[in-house]
Amino acid sequence: MSKSNRSADFGFEQVDWSEKARRVRGVFDSVAGKYDVMNDLMSFGAHRLWKKFALSLTGLRPGQSALDVAGGTGDLAAGLARRVGKQGRVVLSDVNSAMLERGRDRLLDRGLVGNVHCVVADAERLPFADDTFDCVTIAFGLRNVTDKPAALAAMRRVLKPGGQLLVLEFSKPTAPGLAPLYDLYSFNVLPLMGRIVAHDAASYRYLAESIRMHPDQETLLEMMRTAGLSLARYHNLSGGIVALHRGYKI
Repeated sequence: MSKSNRSADFGFEQVDWSEKARRVRGVFDSVAGKYDVMNDLMSFGAHRLWKKFALSLTGLRPGQSALDVAGGTGDLAAGLARRVGKQGRVVLSDVNSAMLERGRDRLLDRGLVGNVHCVVADAERLPFADDTFDCVTIAFGLRNVTDKPAALAAMRRVLKPGGQLLVLEFSKPTAPGLAPLYDLYSFNVLPLMGRIVAHDAASYRYLAESIRMHPDQETLLEMMRTAGLSLARYHNLSGGIVALHRGYKI
């Protein structure tokens, strides 16, 4: 079946394959201005710890290069830039220009502009040469991608041999009794919070739905292996609410 005849999930809704990317851009156009505030509120600040853990596993050294895909407002890019230093290179990419502009502004505010470059790029069709980066990261972006296998393959392609891909994403709770509480919070509190703070309940309802439609830990692990990533494994965080998957291009 051609992609033009396929459907894709947009939260719990099924939409035309070619329609999902436009709908996702609309969500992030809407929430870009309040994105960082909402991240802190929704996760009670835990997203900072999740990202700090991801950065601790990059293995990056001064002078190396890194790409942050779907990097939004630049949290991971800032941490990557500190690790590679002034002689290194970091690319912050996002398909949404509104999010990327906010990320660039935040990096400017932090004084991290000399070695960080911002590029509008689709995760499925990364505009970089093969074997370019020592590390590629994507945090809370893969679930919004229409063709996840294509994105994983593209990220592997731009890694240098020996380079590592890190995928930080919401996943399936594993701690006993956590799932029903998480559902209650996700489908009731998040949209209310979105309506009050970001004036957009629908986008945060989509967030909760998109998390449920994202592959669970073992499924994503197998997708990474299928994409050609070696030594793939994952770490559950916060009882499995978030998982960090990692694999290498050998």
